[in-house]
Amino acid sequence: MLIIGSHVSFNKKDGLLGSLEESLSYGANTFMFYTGAPQNTIRFPIDEEITNKAIEKMKENNINLDNIIVHAPYIVNLANNNEEDKYNFSINFLKQELDRCKKIGIKYMVLHPGSHVGLGVDVAIKNIINGLNIILEDSSTMILLETMAGKGTEVGRNFEELKKILDGVENKEKIGVCLDTCHLNDAGYDLSNFNNVLEKFNNIIGIDKIKCIHINDSKNILGSHKDRHENIGYGTIGFDNLLSVIYNEKLDNIPKILETPYIDDIPPYKEEIEMIKNKKFKDNLK
Repeated sequence: MLIIGSHVSFNKKDGLLGSLEESLSYGANTFMFYTGAPQNTIRFPIDEEITNKAIEKMKENNINLDNIIVHAPYIVNLANNNEEDKYNFSINFLKQELDRCKKIGIKYMVLHPGSHVGLGVDVAIKNIINGLNIILEDSSTMILLETMAGKGTEVGRNFEELKKILDGVENKEKIGVCLDTCHLNDAGYDLSNFNNVLEKFNNIIGIDKIKCIHINDSKNILGSHKDRHENIGYGTIGFDNLLSVIYNEKLDNIPKILETPYIDDIPPYKEEIEMIKNKKFKDNLK
């Protein structure tokens, strides 16, 4: 079954119901949201009444709450503990985010592993493992570490780094991986032969750990380590190569989430989802 959606908004007034209605307007059967702004840690209380209305409407539209994804904000960083206060804040804030996920009933939260900012990868991985072991101690939501492009001092730029983190996490049932097609391309994984990439991932980590996939084209060439998303079929990965990811039978029933750029300040998700469903590229989207 194709489970396809996009990043949608989540605001204080409409909460999860607003996110769902936006998603339905795109013809999606899943979606991803931040429980507040991705650039800061300001959060408003979860409205239980609105959340229950959204869950009922999901059932009416055959949308499974288990397929809805939350993304942690970008500004938390478990990889660097140079400033103890900031490191502890990241840990405590992510615990709060998981509590918010629990109140909504969210099964998966995507997290960028973090940046070492000069500490080195080995130290960063130890910091991430330490933080995750504290955060996941009593969690009912699984954290999915996102594959990264390798920009700057990012950790998670290859499967081997993610494997080291996963191996160090004590609560194995609560840690997984989110693939990002743009990040994979920019990290040097050639998606024109996705089966080879998937085989490599399976040999190092295991396909069973993949619980979400971000579907994005890339503005950059293979191995550029730059991380700039492009609209589906308009980048260096290409429409057919992205379809080979989306429709790979080994990844059936895994939520696929679009994070592509707005076009003239308008989200392109309805048109992109139609292209994906029809398996036909529209060259007049941009």
